[in-house]
Amino acid sequence: MKNKLDGIDIKILELLQEDSKITAKKIGEILNLSQTPIFERIKKLEKEGYIKKYSTVLSERKLGLKQTVFIGITLKGHTRSYLGNFAAQVNDFTEVSECYQVTGNFDYLLKVVVKDIDAYQTFVETKLSLIQELGNVYSYIATKKRKQTHMLDLDFLKDL
Repeated sequence: MKNKLDGIDIKILELLQEDSKITAKKIGEILNLSQTPIFERIKKLEKEGYIKKYSTVLSERKLGLKQTVFIGITLKGHTRSYLGNFAAQVNDFTEVSECYQVTGNFDYLLKVVVKDIDAYQTFVETKLSLIQELGNVYSYIATKKRKQTHMLDLDFLKDL
C-alpha cells in the first residue's frame, strides 16, 4: 500500500472523514469485510501518514465564538527570517485557527475566530500589531457562513 491506495482504502478514508468515531466493525459491515483487515488497513493508513489525526468539529456559535475574520497580512520584508518569525508568533495565537503563506496581494492569510468584533479589535491591538515584521493588515469580516467542511473529495484517487 506504500503511497498507493486501492478502492477499499479510499472508502475507509471517506467513511472516517464522515465520522471519525466509526468502528472498524461498522466499516467492515459497510464494505462486506471482517473487522480485522479493516483495523489493519486503518493502522497502515495512520502509519503511512494518510490519516494525520482524529478530531471533533465543535460548534463555534454554540460556544459563543460568533465572529470569523479573514486577515490578509503583508510583511515589512520577505527574508526567510521575516517569514519564519511571523509564522512562529502567529502559531501561538489561539484566536488564529488557520494560517497560510500565500501568493498574490498578501504574504499570509489568517482565519481568526473570536467572540465578537470587540474581541477581534483586542486581538489586533494586543497581539497581532505587536509582531515586529507586520506590515499591513486587511480585515474581511465574515457575515454568514455558507459552507464549512473538513472533508476532502477523494474521487480523483479512484482514477489513478
